[in-house]
Amino acid sequence: MEKISLTRERRVEEALFRGDALQLSNARYRSAVRKLTQILLEGDRASTDLTAKALGIKEGHIRAAVITQQGGTAAGLEEFGFLLEGCGIQVVAEKHDGDVMAPGDILLHAEGRERKLLALERVGLNLLQRMSGIATAARCLGERAERCGGRARVVGTRKTPWGLLDKRALHLGGAGTHRLGLGDAILIKNNHLALLRTTEPKAASLAIERAWKARRAAAFIEIEVREEAAARAAAETFRRLREQTQEEYPCLVLLDNMTPAQIGTIVEMFQRESLWDHVLIESSGGISETNIEAYIATGVDALSVGALTHSARALDICLRIS
Repeated sequence: MEKISLTRERRVEEALFRGDALQLSNARYRSAVRKLTQILLEGDRASTDLTAKALGIKEGHIRAAVITQQGGTAAGLEEFGFLLEGCGIQVVAEKHDGDVMAPGDILLHAEGRERKLLALERVGLNLLQRMSGIATAARCLGERAERCGGRARVVGTRKTPWGLLDKRALHLGGAGTHRLGLGDAILIKNNHLALLRTTEPKAASLAIERAWKARRAAAFIEIEVREEAAARAAAETFRRLREQTQEEYPCLVLLDNMTPAQIGTIVEMFQRESLWDHVLIESSGGISETNIEAYIATGVDALSVGALTHSARALDICLRIS
């Protein structure tokens, strides 16, 4: 039993935890950071900074510190530094992404032209506050899941207003990234199934058979179901295809908007009918700190929590000129 558990954990990691690729050295990620910051800066800019002009602020040289007022997990420091340095501001990091922060900690020092630093302050802090908020929430929820026991890992969703930057924040907080985009993996959802067949079980089987042919280009294949019969049909199809090809390929069944009792029944059915070793099981829909223990107790492999990114709370981080 322990060997199977370790194998399942490794399969979950390979399929849903791929945030290591989200580095500024990666051209795709660097492009995403550059495009987002440019959009944010363009929305914040005007022909002139009326406040700086009214106060007579010149182009002198200043030094500033970025300080956190809250404890948590640092995220976005590299991206903040990338923004500042791209505009001629020198940056010295005192903390690194993924580090634990305490109130009052200095995260970085910045040095450069007065007007330039003031013009970049708000956009840079917005980025840093949001990413750190996501990473902190992800780490807290993940640690709570660990204390509950079980194998379930916390992962994010594509409900990410800031795309890959939100995904990197999840990664820094220890959560899974799930898909990195539409071209990353095959995730068959209820609207896809509605276009194929009138009943969910029949649509699930057909969808998996079609998707299986394209598996080489996908990190994994996952299908979202909302009833036990469809979950059974999906798992049986995955088992048949895996046995035919003799491949170790990540196959996931996503149980969407089900109660822990319903999920527990499906898990037991998978184990009883020799389907368990052929699929990984993910649960989604309304999972939070208040009910995560009940979902973990069902024995699922992953818990996707969209609120980590779509309802992220920014950490209180400020910039102080010295």
